[in-house]
Amino acid sequence: MRARSIIIWGLVASLVGFSSYSMAEDAATETTTVEQRLAELEQKIKVLERLRELEAEKTKEKAKDAPTFGVGKDGFFLRSADGSFQMKFRGLYQTDGRFFTGAPAVTDTLLLRRIRPIVEGSLAGRFDFKVVPDFGDGKVVLQDAIIGLRISRAFNVQAGKFKEPFGVERLQSGANLLFVERALPNNLVPNRDIGVQFSGDLSGGVVSYAAGAFNGVADGGSADSDSNSEKDIVARLFTRPFKSSSSAHLKGVAFGVAMTIGEQAGALPSFKTPGQQTFFSYSTGTVADGDHFRVSPQVYYGWGALGLLAEFVSSSQDVRRGETRANVRNSAWQLAGSYVLTGEVASYSGVTPAHSLAPREGHWGAVEVVLRYSDLRLDEDVFTRGFADGTKSARRIRAWAMGLNWYLSKNVKVVGDYERSTFRGGSSSGDRDPEGVILSRLQVAF
Repeated sequence: MRARSIIIWGLVASLVGFSSYSMAEDAATETTTVEQRLAELEQKIKVLERLRELEAEKTKEKAKDAPTFGVGKDGFFLRSADGSFQMKFRGLYQTDGRFFTGAPAVTDTLLLRRIRPIVEGSLAGRFDFKVVPDFGDGKVVLQDAIIGLRISRAFNVQAGKFKEPFGVERLQSGANLLFVERALPNNLVPNRDIGVQFSGDLSGGVVSYAAGAFNGVADGGSADSDSNSEKDIVARLFTRPFKSSSSAHLKGVAFGVAMTIGEQAGALPSFKTPGQQTFFSYSTGTVADGDHFRVSPQVYYGWGALGLLAEFVSSSQDVRRGETRANVRNSAWQLAGSYVLTGEVASYSGVTPAHSLAPREGHWGAVEVVLRYSDLRLDEDVFTRGFADGTKSARRIRAWAMGLNWYLSKNVKVVGDYERSTFRGGSSSGDRDPEGVILSRLQVAF
């Protein structure tokens, strides 16, 4: 009996031991499988993370080579990733009104004064280009066509058609003028011509220079070709001696001098009033025939909201009518001032309002008041030698103007001027009747 019990308990123990061993073996196997799976998952995660890193690196590399396109207050632009290639599209739109309040009796008119799409850019970081056609006044004129090489800040070269480096107001952009029309001295200042120019800034911009050779144009004129083989040499030196000064009164002082020298042959220009009416013309048969020399001392001053611009221009030209010859010297000057009533900084490159027009927020842009006096005098030899008829052309014109500029934003401007001109001579009965004109402008520039 006892032996049977021992046998039975032995069998039970064996069965229990076998069962325990099997369960332990199954548990060990299950643990190993979980660990393997975890290891496999960790490996997969590492692979996925590396793939994501590679994709991010690839995207970053693509971004480095991708061009950038943008739109802002300075126009539209397309730029390569490294900035060495870029193209800009800008524009200038001006709708003007001219309303005369005195003699001579001329037609009041609205006109498109300037319609200029502007395409410019740079190639390989050093070569610049600019093309500016103009569709204003119902005409198509190529204003600028320039290719330039930027060697350094101190020395650059450009060639093509552009403004000769001479008149301080003429060199000011048409979008940044204080008045609707430029002052009387610009009748004597060369405008755009074809040539080659060297320019640069020295001493951190304290001194700026420009000099070049051009075909040569008549006073106030532009040209796309030449009428003779002689060329004009044009040079301008301008300095801001106190640019780095800590004194706000002195920092805005800038002055310089410009000159042109050459020979001209052919037609002579007519001169216009601020209302764009002709007040002087040379008699038929009178032509340029010889030396032509111009000189212009000029000043610009800016101190906070106050801006001043002044220039004097003298132009002497050899002229001929039949066998009669003479060197005639015409001269003009202007003094213009501006004050920004809303406190923004007055600048040669225009006023940037602190806030664009937003009446609901109490913002009305910037407002600027402007005043100007200008004078142009013809050489008496022009009349005594028969180069012009004093009963048809005035010997002298003086003009004063006042106006208001409202900058609705950096890109939109409304201008209103009144300018009155008086004359000496120019009529069979003595002096030509005074001219009063109200000039207005709505401008969009970007």
